[in-house]
Amino acid sequence: MTVTETNLKGCFVLEPAVFKDERGYFFESFNKHIFEKAIGHEISFVQDNQSYSLHGVIRALHYQLGEYAQAKLVRVLQGRVLDVAVDLRKESATFGQHVAIELSADNHKQMFIPKGFAHGFSVLSKSAEFFYKCDNFYNKSAEAGIIYNDSDLAIEWRIPNQSIKVSDKDLVLPNFKKALL
Repeated sequence: MTVTETNLKGCFVLEPAVFKDERGYFFESFNKHIFEKAIGHEISFVQDNQSYSLHGVIRALHYQLGEYAQAKLVRVLQGRVLDVAVDLRKESATFGQHVAIELSADNHKQMFIPKGFAHGFSVLSKSAEFFYKCDNFYNKSAEAGIIYNDSDLAIEWRIPNQSIKVSDKDLVLPNFKKALL
């Protein structure tokens, strides 16, 4: 497995060694020892989540506050998504910057998003199954988010405007500046 840090400190892309033959393929999607050595600290995942979404869906930009903050290891089981992480750590040199990586069932890439980041994705294929591990339990009272089309973040979701599908809940999220007050 290759683990590469993105331009945002603490945010990594994981690419497994995939072994293919006439029967199909095999790869190790997670190895605690390799993973912790690469990111430089221990982590204990306590909750797995999975979603299914249709083309044009944008699920973004979500995070948990305070003691409920979550680090996530995300991947795609079926389809293709553009996965986005936004650095919300005010002391960080990359505060307010984002990274966008295409994750797919074909490329088997994963992204590790540390605590202190907002996260979201857009569905580029007809549909997608998205899977993620969290190092903290979800807490409804601690959920927060930023509107997907914030002009300061200027994220290119790679979905035509007429095809974008966003939940009513996500449509009323604050912009970047108001979310961090």
